[in-house]
This record gives sequence, structure tokens and C-alpha cells, in this order.
Amino acid sequence: MEPMDQILMKAQTLIEALPYIQKFNNKKVVVKYGGSAMLDENLQLNVIKDVALLKLVGMQPIIVHGGGKEISKWVSLLGHESTFVEGLRVTDEETMEVAEMVLGKVNKNLVQMIEKLGVKAVGISGKDGSTLKVEKKYANGQDIGYVGNITEVNADLINTLIDNNFIPVIAPIGLDADYHAYNINADDAACAVATAIGAEKLAFLTDIEGVYTDPSDKNTLISVLTLEKADKLMTNGFIGGGMLPKLKNCIDAVKGGVSRVHILDGRMEHCLLLEFFTNRGIGTAILSNESILFDNEKMQAEG
Repeated sequence: MEPMDQILMKAQTLIEALPYIQKFNNKKVVVKYGGSAMLDENLQLNVIKDVALLKLVGMQPIIVHGGGKEISKWVSLLGHESTFVEGLRVTDEETMEVAEMVLGKVNKNLVQMIEKLGVKAVGISGKDGSTLKVEKKYANGQDIGYVGNITEVNADLINTLIDNNFIPVIAPIGLDADYHAYNINADDAACAVATAIGAEKLAFLTDIEGVYTDPSDKNTLISVLTLEKADKLMTNGFIGGGMLPKLKNCIDAVKGGVSRVHILDGRMEHCLLLEFFTNRGIGTAILSNESILFDNEKMQAEG
């Protein structure tokens, strides 16, 4: 029989989660799913379990997923080399076909995993219902092929799925004005979707623990970051590499009306539950200003 102290600890965990469950009941939350958490089967299952639990306790989760590493694998198998400019994949017609094939497979696998847990899900791409409308995106003026910059989000289909108790699972493919398909950076897609549907939270599952003032020093993790502080970090050159566009996306999402954006380490088991439902939380939370801090965020900000 399980010791009583362990049973009581589980009960305390549930009680700790109660105010957050109440606070986010019926609120829309977008999870951008990508990175190493997509490649490890155990981590993948834990992420899907977390999302299913969010749904079952009354939230309205939406998944926007990537698949870049899987795309690179298939491009390589076809005898080609993946090329990137400013972090964006150069996408010719053949690569576009591979991307759409791979993202479609990833999309339906995620739906299958959610359905297996007894929760309803529907997989779509931005092509469905003209959900993601795009124009050609350039990298420093360079033509990088079928890479799309989102110009408009039509949230009708997403909201219809949510209203009918489904979890929307969205692949980042969009259509331009001439109905040509374009690959979209998944971070860009997640931010655009979260802004369009008025999400309460947007969570990025990444391969890092969060935002650091000094990436070489793990003790400089920033738990809570206001827009003012984020702008200063970027202006003063503390943020670089792949974190720079990600943090810019986070800032844009908050400015667009998303209450909170979280950068989480997707390699940590149940990172979504730890961030959403515990007093300590993990990762970095980006929000407009300190006047809207929750109690757990105040504790994190105070260290």
C-alpha cells in the first residue's frame, strides 16, 4: 500500500492546481509543439497527455506543430541538402512537397495520440478553410522559395472545432492569393493563431530552459519578463541566435493581446503542467507589465 504521506502529497498537488484550473477555465491556450520533444516517443506522449489534461480540466487547447527535423531527414533521404537563410528553410517546389507530406504525417500522428486518450481532435493545415493566408517571405531581400509570411488568419474553422469540443491540431502550411501552398515558420504560425483567437496563453516548447541574460550561465534564467525588460534585452544585445526571432514573436503576441507567453523546455517531462498548475512554474513567462502578475509569477519574479 502507498504510504499516507505520499497520498497526502498528491492531494496537496491537486489543491495547489485548483486556483489555476479555475482561472483558466474555458480559456484558449495555444501550444507550439516542436524541437526534441517531437522526436522522443516518451516525451511526445507526455506532451500529448498534458494537452489532453488541459482539455479535460476545462481549458481550450490548440496545438500548432512544427516538423523541421523530420523534414530535413526526408530531404536528405532524397539526396538533397537542407539550406537555411536566417533560420528559414530555403524551399523549392520539391522541398515544399516533402514539407507538406511530412507535416501531414506528423499532424495525423498527433491526432491519433490524442484520440487514443479519449479526447476528440481534428488535424488541419492552414490551407483548410483558408485559415492561414500568406505572401512570399524574403530573408534579407533574398528569395528563399515557398516560405510564407502570414498576412491574415481566418479563425472560423478553429473556433468551430473548439465550439464542438475538438482540439485543433494545426500544421503550418498556408495559401497565397493565387492559392499556392507555402511553408510557414511554426513559431510565426503559433503567434498569429494565438493573436487571432484571443488566446489567454501561448506556450513554446523548445530545446532550452527559457530566456537567459547570459546563456553560458544557467543561474541567469529569467522567470518573468515584461515587455519593457524584453525590449531592453534585445536592444542591449543580450539576446542572440535562434532566441532573437522567438523572443520577438513572443513580444508581438503579447502586444497583439495574448495575456501570457511561456518559453518552456519541452525536454522536461510534463513541462506544461508544471508551468500552468504549480506555484513555482518553470521556464520564462513574458507578459505586458508587472501589474498583472499572478501570485506564482510574483514569487518567481522575486526569486
